[in-house]
Amino acid sequence: MPLGRLELPLAISVGDPAGIGPEIIGKAWEARHSGQLAPFFAIGDIASFARHWSGPVVRIDDPADTFKYFDTALPVIHLHDCLSIVPGTPDLDGAHCAYQALEMAIGFARAGSAAALVTGPVSKSQLYAVGFTHPGQTEFIAERCGVSKNNAVMMLAGPDLRVVPMTTHIPLAEVAGKLHGRLIRQRLRATAKGLQRNFGIENPRLAVAGFNPHAGEAGNMGREELDIFEPAIAQVRSEGFNVIGPLPADTMFHAKARAQYDAALCAYHDQALIPLKTLYFYDAVNITLGLPVVRTSPDHGTAFGIAGHNKALPHSMIAAIKMAESAALHRLAAADLG
Repeated sequence: MPLGRLELPLAISVGDPAGIGPEIIGKAWEARHSGQLAPFFAIGDIASFARHWSGPVVRIDDPADTFKYFDTALPVIHLHDCLSIVPGTPDLDGAHCAYQALEMAIGFARAGSAAALVTGPVSKSQLYAVGFTHPGQTEFIAERCGVSKNNAVMMLAGPDLRVVPMTTHIPLAEVAGKLHGRLIRQRLRATAKGLQRNFGIENPRLAVAGFNPHAGEAGNMGREELDIFEPAIAQVRSEGFNVIGPLPADTMFHAKARAQYDAALCAYHDQALIPLKTLYFYDAVNITLGLPVVRTSPDHGTAFGIAGHNKALPHSMIAAIKMAESAALHRLAAADLG
């Protein structure tokens, strides 16, 4: 059944204005017709767009004005003039802009002025220098939404593969100590509910990758699968969730295997992201599950090395905008049915 169109615009925080955020947002606006994109507005320093991109920009003060101007110019809510910004050269002024843009975009989404939130790429090292204390944007957004960081789940998604790393940005040597039954159960439940809310999948099929080679080979290559994974999966399965695993990770990601599940939960960061980025390096999307608002992001960084050279590809930003619209529409449809 067609989901229709949104009645509210999408909010996009610019990310670090010295990175490629302004360029890929501008190029996404250029693809608004060919990509059939929902109307969106950006939040950041309006002059940063001119430094990165030659398209038309219009300053707005109210998200509702997006619809008035979107067809002819990129609507931007201007924060303050970042006069020191040079593409490719991050500084503290740009970090302040990224921080404020993110804060304002969350506020619009929570207040019901924006249908969803799309976040541009930031430099965490620059943000830390201006007082940002969270591991990343995901944890910051979760806190602002009143959600425990353990219940805000990072999913990376491409056209036919969705992955959830059960542990994220920690050293590989620490992963085994972080994998416990409670974490696995939390991630499984949040992923299943997120697939229902954001993707409209009524009975999500989840597959869990083992931690050890060959999923432990019945305990001969490690006991995590037997002692931790299997009891956690059995508990969640008894609650009515459709879960298989733990499975050998090296056979989970070919085309036939991917058709057997809606999302794969992986033990650690690279186990999840290597197959996803191998398949969908240019158009993967980061979507946060478990939030009261829809949040997506391009699955790449600031790319300071190419900023200002008209080399940035907007594919992932376009995919993030499309996924944000789709997730928001699925939530609206579910609310109507409920």
